[in-house]
Amino acid sequence: MMSMVSSVISQDPGMTIEEASELAAGAKRAALAMFPDKELAYDLLYKPRLQRIMRERFRLQ
Repeated sequence: MMSMVSSVISQDPGMTIEEASELAAGAKRAALAMFPDKELAYDLLYKPRLQRIMRERFRLQ
């Protein structure tokens, strides 16, 4: 799921930053619904990855 979200954010040319943020938030909610006590693991593994993709895609600081 996280690979798909990463691919969509990085490759969809029409996606806005708001849509990408909503997609990332939805992925977090889905991951925590499947693994409720693994928020720390999400924050360590996937959050930085998604933040990097967002910075590169939308040229954020």
